[in-house]
Amino acid sequence: MGPGFITANVDNDPGGILTYSVAGAKFGYLLLWTLIPTTVALIIVQEMAARMGAVTGKGLSDLIREEFGLRATFLTMTILGLADFGNIASEFAGLASGFAVLHVSRYIAVPIGAALVWIVVVRGRYKPVERLLIIFSLIYFAYPVSAFLAKPDWKLALHDTLVPQFSSQPGYLVMIVGLIGTTITPWMQFYLQASIVEKGVDARHYSLSRWDVIVGCIVTDVVAFFIVVACAATIYKSGHGELVQPGDAALALKPLAGQFAALLFAVGLINASLLSAAILPLATAYNICEGLGFESGVEKRFSEAPIFYWLYTLLIGCGAIFVLLIPTGFILKVLLYSQVLNGVLLPFVLFYMLVLINRRRIMQEFTNNIWQNAVAWSTAVIMVLLTGGMIWTTIRG
Repeated sequence: MGPGFITANVDNDPGGILTYSVAGAKFGYLLLWTLIPTTVALIIVQEMAARMGAVTGKGLSDLIREEFGLRATFLTMTILGLADFGNIASEFAGLASGFAVLHVSRYIAVPIGAALVWIVVVRGRYKPVERLLIIFSLIYFAYPVSAFLAKPDWKLALHDTLVPQFSSQPGYLVMIVGLIGTTITPWMQFYLQASIVEKGVDARHYSLSRWDVIVGCIVTDVVAFFIVVACAATIYKSGHGELVQPGDAALALKPLAGQFAALLFAVGLINASLLSAAILPLATAYNICEGLGFESGVEKRFSEAPIFYWLYTLLIGCGAIFVLLIPTGFILKVLLYSQVLNGVLLPFVLFYMLVLINRRRIMQEFTNNIWQNAVAWSTAVIMVLLTGGMIWTTIRG
């Protein structure tokens, strides 16, 4: 247990929480059915990344550089780095939003949060850091409790989860594209493969690591289910409340589901922000250092991997300062355009992964079989189409 579970759960970052909250607040239970194909797609792509890490002992950037050249690697790193910086800034914005519910100023919350994640990762070692991140991931279960306190219509929620629901309401199709299109993000594949390598997982232990990936993907979308349910049972049912930032959902829950439900929602948001603020800079640092051939890894000391740690420090510091200096409304635009950059990069990452995992010279007997390729390529095509739709609707909007 570790890399797969942590990576999948970090996908429920403040941007994800806001997306699920808006889905529940605007459309009730109608969009719950999308979580089933979303979970399948997430499992397929994450399993491939984990398998490549276990079999090759190399990160995804390493393999892209070796097989496709430095130019392709540099282009990938540049776009991913820009997208990740926007995401990192949004994590600290989510932290400020969560603490605002508790009446704590962002000028206090953001610097303390940035210092906390830096100390934990830079001063720690891989195993203790991984255990701590797992504990942070378990705090996501605040959302199921919050959902139960909201007293939803469980029969209707279960029906809409198992039976696809369609609506002519404005924005319904765009919301579907947003929910599914933002599930698989490029940084997840780079971080998962790098952490599999650093943990020391090899082909002999891969069967257990595979279950770690599958369980993590299922848990993260179960949490997403409860976020949608909590907002559907309260904000949607009451017929009021436009959500602009993640903390708005917690504030809206207070008069409708009680102060404890709102507090749990805010705690979940703060936890998600801290967890993703620790992981996303790591994913970027792994990606860039692997691609350029520099030493990287949490297990190494600062003196052994200075570029890796300085880059990690710079990303956290700049992300935190960015949030403190600019208006909240501009942060939301950063979040939006970082998702567009993720969308631009995603098709390339999926292409690289599918080509690499089918090269027997690299993967030996662990290449995809016919069924896996059929499902994986179908998933890639669907994700590309959905991402294209997301970008198109974003530009038109």
